[in-house]
Amino acid sequence: MSTPLFDLTLTEEQRITRESMRRLARDSLSPQARAADDAAMANPALLDAISGFGLALMPMPEALGGVAMPRSPLSNALAVEDLAQGDMSHTLAALQPMAAVNALMDFGDEQQQERWLPALAAETFTGAALAVNEPRATFEPAAPATMASKDGDIYTLNGVKSLVPMAAQCEWFVVVAAIDGEVAGFVVPAEAEGLSIESEPYMGLRSANMATLTLENVAVQARDRLPGFDLNRLLGLSRIGQCALAVGCCQAVMQYSIPYVKERKAFGEPIAWRQSVAFMVANMGIEIEGMRLMMLRAASRAEQGLDFHKDAYLAQLQCMEKAMEIGTNGIQLFGGAGFVRDYPLEMWYRNLRSIAVLHGSLMV
Repeated sequence: MSTPLFDLTLTEEQRITRESMRRLARDSLSPQARAADDAAMANPALLDAISGFGLALMPMPEALGGVAMPRSPLSNALAVEDLAQGDMSHTLAALQPMAAVNALMDFGDEQQQERWLPALAAETFTGAALAVNEPRATFEPAAPATMASKDGDIYTLNGVKSLVPMAAQCEWFVVVAAIDGEVAGFVVPAEAEGLSIESEPYMGLRSANMATLTLENVAVQARDRLPGFDLNRLLGLSRIGQCALAVGCCQAVMQYSIPYVKERKAFGEPIAWRQSVAFMVANMGIEIEGMRLMMLRAASRAEQGLDFHKDAYLAQLQCMEKAMEIGTNGIQLFGGAGFVRDYPLEMWYRNLRSIAVLHGSLMV
């Protein structure tokens, strides 16, 4: 009997984990999201709480402080979705170490894993991140402007990377650069000479402490070039992660909107009785379910070792378009109230806008 291409049946462990994550999202992430957004700074207690689920530890070998569990892109995507219902920004920030560990497990050799992973073997937040994006309107991940050149056993990196979450708190980065007509990945320690980090006041994801990395003649030893680097796999698994962020945040928009339209009265009746309002909420549910199914299909295929790149790309296209539609409609349902900061709609809208500009940010 052939393996099913798409199986949504949750394991007992996945079900229990989802319950715990949804509880954290509801009781802690959601109530504290606005304060962190205003402060443009992640809440350390929330980062530690998310790190406590051990998502970064799961694929790491026991000898390096990990759990040595089989890699599960599907479980990771479910976790991202559940946490993002509480706050998309904190979720992206807290799961950067998971993405960095996954990159080292997929593309690094045993020596690199032994050198870099033990620093992340903790149940409290310890930073590491992927540096793929660049501040160019024409940016294409397969043609980065960041360049690497080799002289003996030393690579020299020059370029600028943007939209790097929690950069100021990272121990090391996986930096993507071009060399000799191909794209390569390098592990660069945060204290490397010539590497500077500058926080940026982005429109959304404010509590993720997004920053720009500038690399000026940064020397990287040849042993820290990832030998198995596969940009397509990194981007595909990151697209799944970004879609999960969008699905979770859009679910929050819909769940917040439904009670409001039932209670808000205009001309003596709840606005939910108006067909235009009811249809708008119904369309939210339809589009979210479509986004979720496309994301889970890609994750399920990735988990089974099947080709998933087309599925991940199509899921991202769907989420880029529909997430902005849902964010806009959430504000529309609240009318003038949606424009003020008393409600979280404008924060969710700003965060959802990032789905179109993130590349390689959350590898599941």
